[in-house]
Amino acid sequence: MGKITVVGMGPGSVSEMTPRVKNAILNADIVVGYKTYLSIIKDIIGDKETLGTGMTGEVERSKKAIELAANGKDVAVVSSGDAGVYGMAGLVLELLFEMDKDNRPKIEIASGISSVFTAAAILGAPLMNDFAVISLSDLLTPWEVVEKRLNAAAMGDFVIALYNPKSKSRKDNINIARDIILKHRGEETPVGIVWNAGRDGERKVITTLNDFTKEDISMFSIVIIGNSATYEKEGFMVTPRGYRQKGMFG
Repeated sequence: MGKITVVGMGPGSVSEMTPRVKNAILNADIVVGYKTYLSIIKDIIGDKETLGTGMTGEVERSKKAIELAANGKDVAVVSSGDAGVYGMAGLVLELLFEMDKDNRPKIEIASGISSVFTAAAILGAPLMNDFAVISLSDLLTPWEVVEKRLNAAAMGDFVIALYNPKSKSRKDNINIARDIILKHRGEETPVGIVWNAGRDGERKVITTLNDFTKEDISMFSIVIIGNSATYEKEGFMVTPRGYRQKGMFG
């Protein structure tokens, strides 16, 4: 019986890949993943056998990875960012749970750096207080549920990070999200957008809640919407932790 290691390769740059993840890929017999992600780490994969599928092939490649591991192979299943944050870890576990325990390959999950943390670092320090991460994709989650989560996070004054903010088939979700959040915080609330965080073509913009949807937002963007205390200064976005309010600055 082999082993599956579900790894989060980070946002894209090899410099932001953890040593544990890199070692799991180097030690695997086969590397399984979305073709685009495999191409990003091709220098680490080297001449190893790979199994790649397209964007909607997650179930197919997870089942194949389990089959390969059950037949004695050590398999690395690659996610971008962190494998447990909108990644492959949950799906692989759910499929394993459907198998008899005696026939399951071993599984290990190796965390990675989620793109929201890389984007936050590029913007400054927007996640210094409580925050929520919400995907605007309704491919697997009903839109009414997404709306409920947006409203709750906005009402609770959480900093809100948006994954999958806009695609060719989901052009209006980002505008609906903005309108929901505007019910609970001011138009001038800072909003940071980062494109290609940790990859070639990385760039950022800091704008406002009222205007951020005017930017060229895509699936390669992370959007971080500040809370009522967040401010922008000298090109950085900061959400205070509360030290000044407690008189700790002296």
